[in-house]
Amino acid sequence: MTVPSNPDPSGKSDADVSRETWKATDNYETPIGAAAERAMQVLHTVAGQLPRPRSRRVLTVANQKGGVGKTTTAVNMAAALAVQGIKTLVIDLDPQGNASTALGIADRRSGTPSSYEVLLGEIPLQAAIQQSPHSTRLFCVPATIDLAGAEIELVSMVARENRLRTALAALDDSDFDYVFIDCPPSLGLLTINALVAAPEVLIPIQCEYYALEGVSQLMNNIEMVRAHLNPRLSVSTVILTMYDGRTKLADQVANEVRRYFGDKVLGTVIPRSVKVSEAPGYSMTIIDYDPGSRGAMSYLDASKELAQRANPA
Repeated sequence: MTVPSNPDPSGKSDADVSRETWKATDNYETPIGAAAERAMQVLHTVAGQLPRPRSRRVLTVANQKGGVGKTTTAVNMAAALAVQGIKTLVIDLDPQGNASTALGIADRRSGTPSSYEVLLGEIPLQAAIQQSPHSTRLFCVPATIDLAGAEIELVSMVARENRLRTALAALDDSDFDYVFIDCPPSLGLLTINALVAAPEVLIPIQCEYYALEGVSQLMNNIEMVRAHLNPRLSVSTVILTMYDGRTKLADQVANEVRRYFGDKVLGTVIPRSVKVSEAPGYSMTIIDYDPGSRGAMSYLDASKELAQRANPA
C-alpha cells in the first residue's frame, strides 16, 4: 500500500504524524490503530455529556518550578474539556507565550490585543479573546513579548494585584464554563494577579523529587495570598505529570504527593510522552495532534475527573 505524502490536512508529513491516527479516505485506505479508534469513539460519544459547573470555574495553573507541565496541562485540559462540549478560556500570563502557541494563536506580535493590555487596563478582557482554530469552544487571551515588561509597569499602579480579577469580573458567567490561567514559573506580579483572580489552584507536579521541593514554597505563597489578598483561594486539584511507570521513583513521588494532598490529587496520571512534547511544535494540543495517543487519552480522562468533581452527586 502506498501512503500519500501528506495524508493529514494540517500539513504535517508522514514522518510527523503518528501512524496510529491516519484515517481512511475515498482515495486510499490507511490503518487506524486501536488507540485511535478508541479516541474517535470517545470524542464522538462524550461530546456534550460532561456536567457543566453551576457557575464559572476559574483555575490558576501554578507551580514555581519550571518544566513540570504547567502550560501543557493548562492547554490540554482546556482542549479536552472543549472537545467534550465545555466552553473554555485560557488566559496566557507567561511572557513566553507557549500556551498561545499550543492553542494555534498565530498573531502574537507586539501590539496585538493581549493579556498585557488587559492587565494595564487599556482594553477589556473581551477585546483580547481569540478563538482557537482547533475548536469552536476553545478560546485564548494570548501573551505577547510586551508582557515581559508588565512586572515593572504594574509596580506603580493602583490595585496592581487585582488587575486580572477586575477584568474577569466583566465577563458574564454564561460566557465560559472554565477559565484556566497559565502562570510563569515565578512569584512575581503576574502570578500574584492570577492567584488573586481565581478561587482555585491547579498544581501540576512532575513525578521527580526536585518537583516536590518547589511545592512547599508554592504552598507558603498560596497561604500568604489567601491571608492578605484572596481569602477564597484554595488548592482544589493536583495532577501528576510526566509519570514513568517503569521507575520506582515515579511511584514513590506519586505516593508522597497523594499522602500530602489526599483526594485533591486526580486519579488519572499523565504519562511521559514524546507526542505531548511534539504537539506545540505544530501549534496544537495533544488532543488535536494525536488523539489516539496515551497522552491525549490521559488528559481526556483527567478533564472528566475535574468536571465531575465540580458537580458531586
